[in-house]
Amino acid sequence: MATTLKSQFGLDIAKQIAQHISAVWGEFDARAFCAEVAQGYEELALMPRARRVAEVLAHYLPAAYPEALAIVLASIQVAKPEAKAQEMTGFFYLPHTCFVAQHGLAHFAESMQAQYILTQYFSAEFSIRPFIVRYPEPALALLARWASDENEHVRRLVSEGTRPRLPWGSRLAAFQRDPRPVLALLERLKDDPALYVRRSVANNLNDIGKDNPQALYATASAWLRGASAERAWIVQHALRSAIKRGEAGALAVLGVSPAAQLQLVTASIGPAQAQLGEVLRVALQLENRDNTRQKFVIDCQIHYVKANGQTRAKVFKLKTLHLAAGERVALSKSISLANMSTRQHYAGRHQVDVLVNGVAQPVGVFELRC
Repeated sequence: MATTLKSQFGLDIAKQIAQHISAVWGEFDARAFCAEVAQGYEELALMPRARRVAEVLAHYLPAAYPEALAIVLASIQVAKPEAKAQEMTGFFYLPHTCFVAQHGLAHFAESMQAQYILTQYFSAEFSIRPFIVRYPEPALALLARWASDENEHVRRLVSEGTRPRLPWGSRLAAFQRDPRPVLALLERLKDDPALYVRRSVANNLNDIGKDNPQALYATASAWLRGASAERAWIVQHALRSAIKRGEAGALAVLGVSPAAQLQLVTASIGPAQAQLGEVLRVALQLENRDNTRQKFVIDCQIHYVKANGQTRAKVFKLKTLHLAAGERVALSKSISLANMSTRQHYAGRHQVDVLVNGVAQPVGVFELRC
């Protein structure tokens, strides 16, 4: 059984935070703090655990937010988390960012500066969102300056913090309606030297495409003109969800014809009777049945059985390639059937498809036994 993020974020995290706070503020009641955090802690998921630590922390710090914030920021300079807490790496500082989001909304300048500092330890992509909603103009102006900051973690915050549909984060409805303010920030970051930042830019643009597909197509087309290999990768990655949905506009950006004919010739899936923890191998042979050379985006899709017995498709990238008329290609994909923190497996019959330019062709099935 894979170790979950929740299980790694145990009470030892709260104890080390208490030690760090005590080191910079002698009045802190570490024992009472830890005892209060522990109440009902085991039943909470990861994000609620971090928010609980932050909320209880406020009970034992000075009532004046600027004074309390100064103590929190001073505590992160004491030492790095030790022993088991190190397993969570940056997640150790998630409660610190939650503290800012939960208690600092009335203090824009102090809180934004705190997030500038904290994001260099653990991304402030979650905590910055309430400030963007409450103070859109000053927040966007500050983010525009941060887009040229020397620290890549700060630059990434500009993109990740403004994602309209950030996983685990609240949605930014204003940007879902009108993505232009976000696109202006992404324009500053599209050629960032750090892959860490460029990946965030691609994910943000991918988010935008779910609500504003025409904005995605237009931006992707513009960015491809004279694009470096790095920027071309951003565009490819940003278009991935639209390609999986078979959107003609996204396919056109990549020079792919939805009418191109790629025929599945042979396919194998093994093992047909799979056990939890094994590796599934999908092997395909496809042929271009068009009478001209064509470009194809090829993916593999598995309809995973969920706990309620229903299925949900997950797409795995295979390859983007050109094939001459009549040319064949052999592709394969190995997929782990072990449980992970991001994917749990359930027994049942799983359908496998090949996606060609976003259009599904059935490949076969396998039975998973748990």
